[in-house]
Amino acid sequence: MKILIDADASPVKNEVIQLAEKFHLEVVIVSSISHYTFDTYPDFVKIIYVETGTDRADFKIVQLAQPRDIIVTQDYGLASLLLPKKCRVIHHKGYEYTQENIDLLLHRRHFSAMERQSGIRTKGPKAFTDADRKKFSQFLLHILENS
Repeated sequence: MKILIDADASPVKNEVIQLAEKFHLEVVIVSSISHYTFDTYPDFVKIIYVETGTDRADFKIVQLAQPRDIIVTQDYGLASLLLPKKCRVIHHKGYEYTQENIDLLLHRRHFSAMERQSGIRTKGPKAFTDADRKKFSQFLLHILENS
């Protein structure tokens, strides 16, 4: 089991790394080359850069993911591709994508996109808070303790 992070917009990379170290798990950060960083990470963290382009990081994550891996993403489409691979897919707001909720999430995303295309202004996501960060950490810790 390893943890993969869809990293371009992930606000929880550090929390994942801290918990992965505690459980002796490999972390794979997948990011677009346009988000290149000179940050240094521990040896158990691997960074994979992909070319800039729509869904390039997603395709790489799907390629790398194995059953029982944990993937951190906010991308519903990516989550829907990973669930059949028997991965655990979690959102940085502290919930898990499941076969029971993915269709509704995808439907809401599609509906919002249709509204935006027709000129209706929709709200973006709420700002990520310290409470969200704490909720995510507790959620991931619970998953790791029970895996």
